[in-house]
Amino acid sequence: MSQLLIETHVFKPKGLRLTEAKSNRGLPLVEGILATAEVKNGNGRYYSKDLWEREIDKYRVLVDEHRAMGELDHPESSVINLQNVSHNISDMWWDGDNVMGKIEILPTPNGNILKALVESGITVGVSSRGMGSLEQKGELMEVQDDFELLCWDFVSTPSNPDSFMHLVRENKEYKSQDKYKKVNGILGEILCAHGSCPMI
Repeated sequence: MSQLLIETHVFKPKGLRLTEAKSNRGLPLVEGILATAEVKNGNGRYYSKDLWEREIDKYRVLVDEHRAMGELDHPESSVINLQNVSHNISDMWWDGDNVMGKIEILPTPNGNILKALVESGITVGVSSRGMGSLEQKGELMEVQDDFELLCWDFVSTPSNPDSFMHLVRENKEYKSQDKYKKVNGILGEILCAHGSCPMI
């Protein structure tokens, strides 16, 4: 029976600085590992490379049409809610068994939150969302051929150490307290703009 399958990784960008790397539409860019094939993941699930290759080939249509959107935090739903969209995948490729992605952070309310978190050095995870069935094979739960990839979301709780997002800054050092003050200030501004100012 087909079910919602969510796989979470920590997202490691490959040396791009959010403040310097821009897409051809002028949006901030990050890139890193989105998924890994042929391994048991943190949820005990196994995706074959053939399965990921098929789904990545299909997903490239959305990438080419600028419709490869994802949300900030992953809902327990197979529907992408446009009001929660934070980013768009602009490019995808293989590096060995790793699915790599280049991701534009959008100027939406959730995109602004994501951008503030990344700029402040907060670690976020990336989570694939798809529908499919599982079959127990020994210690593995193998994802079956009916799997359909829906999107990737950014989330707070990673389960795989292969996909971290860190923002590298050169010639500047930020104290942890300053980072959190900046994040709290930006989040406060966003909340106030939506009519619910936090009490300080």
